[in-house]
Amino acid sequence: MSSMAVDTAQSRFLCLKEPHAHNGTLLGFWIYLMSDCFIFASLFACYAVLGTSTAGGPTAAQVLDLHGLAINTALLLVSSVTFGFAMLEMARKNKGAVMLWLAVSGLLAAGFVTLEIHEFLGMIADGAGPGRSAFLSSFFTLVGTHGLHVSVGILWLIVLMTQLGKFGLTDANIRRMQCLSMFWHFLDLVWVGVFSFVYLTGVLR
Repeated sequence: MSSMAVDTAQSRFLCLKEPHAHNGTLLGFWIYLMSDCFIFASLFACYAVLGTSTAGGPTAAQVLDLHGLAINTALLLVSSVTFGFAMLEMARKNKGAVMLWLAVSGLLAAGFVTLEIHEFLGMIADGAGPGRSAFLSSFFTLVGTHGLHVSVGILWLIVLMTQLGKFGLTDANIRRMQCLSMFWHFLDLVWVGVFSFVYLTGVLR
């Protein structure tokens, strides 16, 4: 086989290999998100069963603060918007703007986690800790699991920004941004469910 034929075969192999790796990464991450859906679905189901089992302790209406939660929810939802801006700038290959919007998204998410921790500590200080009743156990587990996911997302964001700063908008970093974007928006959707099903329903029950 001539060298030209070998080069042509190698070029075709590389062209096929790279899209396959890209699609494989995104498909694998979609599968992960679906498994995460099952986890949160199980936690929602537990809360649906245990949400009224207060064992004589405080009810959701007595311990949940919708006013503070409105700020918390706004922080997380706006962070999803700013992450969308980062994705738009990524498509334009504007690395500086991408880094800026990612940093804004991370700060907003950090504010969300900080307020959530403050809420948990306040509830525990008032005697409404996770061991007080089945309702509070299911509440802390569901909301805390979501908060843990957001914290992991922030850590992932920091690592990604470090990689972007060092290597730029490479194909690998673009794939990582796409995966993190799906994860970020997924957590927003879960939080809308938490806000509606746990907080609004609990306070209005």
